Amino acid sequence: MSLNLKLGMPKGSLQEATFKMFGRAGFAVSVGSRSYFPSIDDPEIDAVLIRAQEMSRYVEEGVLDCGITGDDWILENGSDVVRVCELLYAKSGRNRVRWVLAVPNDAKIKTVRDLKNKRIATELKGFTERYFKEKRIPVKVEFSWGATEVKVGSGLVDAIVELTETGSSLRANNLRIVETLCYSTTQFIANRKALKDPKKKKKIEAMALLFKSAIAAQGKVGLKMNVRQKNLGAVLKILPAMKKPTISHLSEKGWLDVDTILEELEVKHLIPRLKDAGAQGIIEYPLNKVID
Repeated sequence: MSLNLKLGMPKGSLQEATFKMFGRAGFAVSVGSRSYFPSIDDPEIDAVLIRAQEMSRYVEEGVLDCGITGDDWILENGSDVVRVCELLYAKSGRNRVRWVLAVPNDAKIKTVRDLKNKRIATELKGFTERYFKEKRIPVKVEFSWGATEVKVGSGLVDAIVELTETGSSLRANNLRIVETLCYSTTQFIANRKALKDPKKKKKIEAMALLFKSAIAAQGKVGLKMNVRQKNLGAVLKILPAMKKPTISHLSEKGWLDVDTILEELEVKHLIPRLKDAGAQGIIEYPLNKVID
């Protein structure tokens, strides 16, 4: 009997990065332009595309066993789910983001308390309401369907709570940040009941291991070389290894094989130096996964 782990994959801005991450982790994923059911080369996984905003709710309810979404939407929905592992899409530009309270540059508002009885627009409505309620600041929070920066710039609302990485879009719209309300990263989440099922738990943990190892390998390469015993000290001084390099004896007496992992951006600077230090047969190779 197949496992049939029900997996939610995010439809929208996270979709492409998620598919690429699955590929690096060893899963071949494909989906038709009009389909909401991705095909994965793993018979134990049944996948469906769901908006990240809804993911945690469906995982909590058990409609899905696990899924991928952001911390922000877990907070928004108040979902009781397990964060299995953090997924940082370093190559996609989707890293740690934040939801900020922003107002026009010329507004008299300096702190969140200056927003008493004011109107705020945001897509993160539930969380924003709870945030101001905890601070005992009465405000009117309305849901925004998009173009949120325009609403505050045109005077429809007094402030917005918006997602940002660098703040460049806010600055381009003549807005300034008053306060950061929360930070968010992408998470692989699971239903608590699913984790009590030994088979599903084992599968979810195996997936998390592959995801983390694929992410750990991003931006890193392997480097191996042959080094004479007498040149080993000079070579080791050059190598900024994650840990100590792997060193093994070759069949030819007096020669060693040195194998290490390092940042890809460093390689072009290191190879000439290693060559000068006596390294020979230098090979650079890509890494799919790094597992501690």
